[in-house]
Order: sequence, then C-alpha cells, then structure tokens
Amino acid sequence: MKKLTLAMGVLALGANIALADVVRMGSEGAYPPYNFINDDNELDGFERELGDELCRRANLTCEWVINDWDTIIPNLVAGNYDTIMAGMSITDARKEVISFTQDYLPNDPSAYMALAGTPTDVIDNGIIVTQSNTIQAGYVAETDADLIEYPTPDETISAVRNGEADAVLADKEFLEAYVRDSGGELVLIAEITLGGGIGMGVRQSDNELRETFDAIIAEMKEDGSLNELIVKWFNEDLTY
Repeated sequence: MKKLTLAMGVLALGANIALADVVRMGSEGAYPPYNFINDDNELDGFERELGDELCRRANLTCEWVINDWDTIIPNLVAGNYDTIMAGMSITDARKEVISFTQDYLPNDPSAYMALAGTPTDVIDNGIIVTQSNTIQAGYVAETDADLIEYPTPDETISAVRNGEADAVLADKEFLEAYVRDSGGELVLIAEITLGGGIGMGVRQSDNELRETFDAIIAEMKEDGSLNELIVKWFNEDLTY
C-alpha cells in the first residue's frame, strides 16, 4: 500500500491555512469496515481507500495519522492533522467546533447488539454500553437506560460479552461483523437511525481544503465511483 505524507501551508501573518501539496489525514484505525489496522500493521478500510482516492484526484500527497477517538476533534483543532476520516457522523454539535464536507456515506442505521436470548426491553431500561463521545452515547444518555461509555469500540463489545452491559449501541455495519463471527453468541435486537451521514471533518478556518474535498466527493457521487467503494466495503443499501 502506497505510503502517504501530509502537511498544511500557512499564509503570511497566519491569517488562514492554505491548501498545500501535503495533507495529514486523521483516523482512528479501530472501527472496521470504516477504518482498521490490517495484518500488515497498516491503516485499511473504506475510509483509507476513499481518502487515498480523494488525495489522488486533488493532486495531493496524504499521510495518515492514527489518533484515539476521544481526542480526535481536539487534535484536529490543535493542528496535529488536517482532516478527520473516522466514521464521524455530521451533527450540529460537532459543527460548532469543526466544519464538514458533504457526506461520503449515507446515514447508516445504529443497532443494539446483545447476547443471544437477551430481551429487547433492555434498550429501554437496561445497561447500554457505547463508545464515548459518539452520537450513540448522546442518544442513550437521553433515555431511561443506564449508560456506560468506553474509549474504544473493542471495550464496548467486551462489556457485553463479559456481562457488564446488556447491550451495545453502535453503527450497524460495525456490529454486523461481530454478529457473523460470533457463531450465534451475539445478535442484533433493535435498530435506530441517528445522525446525518458520515463526512470529512476539517478545521473551520480551512475553507479551501474543505471545498476541494467536497467537490471531489460530489464528483465521485456523480461518476459512480463512490458507490463502487461503498458496495465493496458495505452493501448496496448504503449507496447514493
């Protein structure tokens, strides 16, 4: 897999950040099939492949930076990288801190996953685990269920398997792989639609960078290449 490199150029007097030849792409590397570390210890997944293609079409060189989810927005704002491609839903709350391109993946339903035999009413009054600082955590916090948050997706799955929580709420596409591989141990017990699609996050001052990638996402929607990637990594139900 071709190694990418990135950086941002700063305009005189530091007034704005200008589009440079090198862009740092921030990702979590822990949320398959969106993004994950493969057997070669490289970032892989839908967003890696899409990000590489966006950079190629923009004539940019890109370097991927792995960052924990809990600090992924603060470290973007701090300048440790220039974009976020990490399965991040576009929400009004996040728009108060960063800007987004248009969505590059339609709104994926969230789902509750539990041990087989778990009654569905646990979603209303049970113990629900989510990854921290996600739209799922915000949703559960507004219900009568008890919320437990963990910083990584793997910890949420372990909490269900270990009996620390009744169910986990996360993106359905992420959970389905665990269900398939569990041999019947884990099942999806309910679905809900949250958020407004998945987009690339950028600093609010980086309008040129956002507009560049936004235009290419629109181009890939128009020429069908984005749908091809979505089918490869997800399924036809999520295509545009």
